[in-house]
Amino acid sequence: MKNRFLTVAFLLSISTLVLVGCGQEPDTNADGKLSIYTTLYPLEYFAERIGGEHVTVESIIPPGSDAHSFEPTTKTMTELAESDLFIYNGAGMEGFADAAKDTLKNEDVMTLESAEGIHFDETKEEHEEHADEEGEHEEHADHDHGDVNPHIWIDPTLAIQQAENIKHALIEIDPDNKKTFESNFSSLEEELLALDKEFREMAESAPKKEFLISHDAYSYWESRYGLKQLSVSGLSPSQEPTQKQLENIIDTAKSYNLKYMLFEQNATPKPAKAVQQELGLETLRIHNLSVLTEEDIENDETYFTLMEQNIQTLEKALSE
Repeated sequence: MKNRFLTVAFLLSISTLVLVGCGQEPDTNADGKLSIYTTLYPLEYFAERIGGEHVTVESIIPPGSDAHSFEPTTKTMTELAESDLFIYNGAGMEGFADAAKDTLKNEDVMTLESAEGIHFDETKEEHEEHADEEGEHEEHADHDHGDVNPHIWIDPTLAIQQAENIKHALIEIDPDNKKTFESNFSSLEEELLALDKEFREMAESAPKKEFLISHDAYSYWESRYGLKQLSVSGLSPSQEPTQKQLENIIDTAKSYNLKYMLFEQNATPKPAKAVQQELGLETLRIHNLSVLTEEDIENDETYFTLMEQNIQTLEKALSE
């Protein structure tokens, strides 16, 4: 709850600065390209693929940051106010976005919630099953995500819907390039469908269906591909389990004879590390794709190369 009050106060403090240019037309780049900002990396990638040579796209979240806790600076908000389009995920992923879009509306900046129209997975029940019935709800009463999992981009099928929402926004802003945007989207859609097929084939042939992971972000792989995640932390990595939950997670992992603990690219939470050490598990790395690391950028990683790596990681985790 404290974070929400800070977000509101922050937005009120920058409103005067942002509204100085109220009434002006949105600025494109000097080369005539649309200026687009996004929150999460997948949205940046999809916008670049669909917009092609007609757009410049930049994520406002620095490499390696925690997308759950990110708050924009006054400078960032001023830059957003000078853009043509601001794309965010929605579903409670970005605590500041819903309030920010009202401020940006006064600057004639189009804002897009890319999750619009998508059916979300409900909050995982594992933690509730392993916790005291009332204590669990009290501990996480201030959890920003509410009752849904916002990590929809890790499901290629849902990512298509996000990309399609981006396509529609680009066409609305720049109808002259509609054919280009539609063609680029079709190419992206084909690749996402192929990725979905790879995931499905991997899951169907895997000896195991269960995997142990540090962060409860992967329920869409459960509902889509029949896998089962055993997560140590909640929808936000900072949502830590109780001691009783940890004990039950350890017992469940033992019952499935799991050999690996999956950690994400930008975090090694202490509770998950404790579970790993207790069970003597090997480490595997999974990528949630919310933000790139500096190493990812140096290696020219993309949404698809990282998702391919995730498939390989899951193949190993589910092989024994």
